Amino acid sequence: MTVFKKNCYIWLLSLAFTGFVAAVSGCSPRAAPQEIRAAGAGMSTPERIIPVGPSEETANRAGTPAPGQAATVYFTSDISGRGLLTIYQTLKVPVSGKVAIKMHMGEPGNTNYLRPDIVKPLADAVKASLVDSNTYYGGSRGTSAGHRQAAKDHGFTFAPIDILDSEGEIRIPIKDGKHQQEAILGKHIMDYDWIISVAHFKGHSQAGFGGTFKNLAIGIASPNGKGSIHNKAGGGRFTESGAPFFEKIVEYNKALMDVKPGKLLYINVLNNLSTSCDCDARAPKALMGDIGILASTDPVALEKASIDLIYGSPEEGKRHLIERIESRGGIHQITYAEQVGLGTQQYQLVNIGNR
Repeated sequence: MTVFKKNCYIWLLSLAFTGFVAAVSGCSPRAAPQEIRAAGAGMSTPERIIPVGPSEETANRAGTPAPGQAATVYFTSDISGRGLLTIYQTLKVPVSGKVAIKMHMGEPGNTNYLRPDIVKPLADAVKASLVDSNTYYGGSRGTSAGHRQAAKDHGFTFAPIDILDSEGEIRIPIKDGKHQQEAILGKHIMDYDWIISVAHFKGHSQAGFGGTFKNLAIGIASPNGKGSIHNKAGGGRFTESGAPFFEKIVEYNKALMDVKPGKLLYINVLNNLSTSCDCDARAPKALMGDIGILASTDPVALEKASIDLIYGSPEEGKRHLIERIESRGGIHQITYAEQVGLGTQQYQLVNIGNR
């Protein structure tokens, strides 16, 4: 398939998305509902920090190409622990110090989340902790103890599990934010020298799709931060939708990139391509086949390449995921991220094979 040939350019898709769906709760578990924790419950007054030397230009971000240059996105069809480790090594960006692998370890009842054996070799190689923040919608992952137990039950026992907001939250500035001035994150994220995003790419009932941007925004945000993204100003819970919702997600990514300049790597795993997210206890099975693993130092290019491979798939079942993406207008995450300087949609896809 020509889309997988080394150093080939993926065709550019010209997509027009309209009709954003409002008032959709993006991550409500539908099995064994528990009392929803109120925003701020049990949280101490958050700390505020000002990043030292926040990046002003995309050139300050790890591996982001200069304007007008294409980014490199690596691809392997080997969806395994070996494949994930190999594609990380292909990036040739040495990480050191304390490393976090940001991933979703699955809502109890969900069966689509990334399997532990896929992540273990990478976690072992970089001596990483597996990190996530507690949910805003409640459920068993709404408490740190319950969240750790869910991770353990799903087999994530080979590395330390760090629930980032287990000791509170921290606020970091969003420079030139259109919707928000601060990102409210789990406090522990500042303890890490490097962050490797390992996102299970899939559909999402509110965002259209969940990949790197959602993994690093809503995934790292504390419950209060999640509420700031999901809720309209002066509105109720999960009332935000459309362009403002996507732009808030991107602005949280910008804040994190500014406070951790050059210290993030991005990986998307395109398997179990359900139309719903790993936070859905009853997410449907995928109706299309697995594609592979992609990695880049440019998150915009990575998300764009992931979308392009789904559209380029020969499988008829892709229409269900595409409908989910288009009906929510999810591509706006990518266009807005490029607009605010987080990367480029222009990329070369390099197939590293199954080494």
